[in-house]
Amino acid sequence: MSARENKLQALLAPTVEALGFELWGTEYLIQGKHSVLRLYIESENGVQVTDCAAVSEQVGALLDVEEPISGEYVLEVSSPGVDRRLFRLEQYPGYVGEEVELRLRSPFEGRRKFKGILRGVEDEDIVLLVDDHEYLLPFGDVDRAQLTLRI
Repeated sequence: MSARENKLQALLAPTVEALGFELWGTEYLIQGKHSVLRLYIESENGVQVTDCAAVSEQVGALLDVEEPISGEYVLEVSSPGVDRRLFRLEQYPGYVGEEVELRLRSPFEGRRKFKGILRGVEDEDIVLLVDDHEYLLPFGDVDRAQLTLRI
């Protein structure tokens, strides 16, 4: 996550949690006049459209007061879904044995993209099995990580 996304996460998490949800992650996509702030919320009971609307209303009011983002943007609130992104290191252990696609900020052993089975977390490294080779990938270098659907 970017520094801005970390700040937004810290600002918005208490409001989302007060509504009974976990703030799974945030994305801020700068796209000129069409920028998007996307929040992913999670709950043990699942996430319904009405939940997203309630969170959007409360978070929107907070954003109007705090103004952490200058300029226009669209606020979207969603469930992370089954092919969810992984935003924080503590989210990884819950998905050991699942297939994950990782993209790094800079090359590791000559490559930036990895797709394999998540084996676990060791200290600050993600353990990923790719084609019978186990990689320890530094979490701090992860640009994006997402579960993949296996059918």
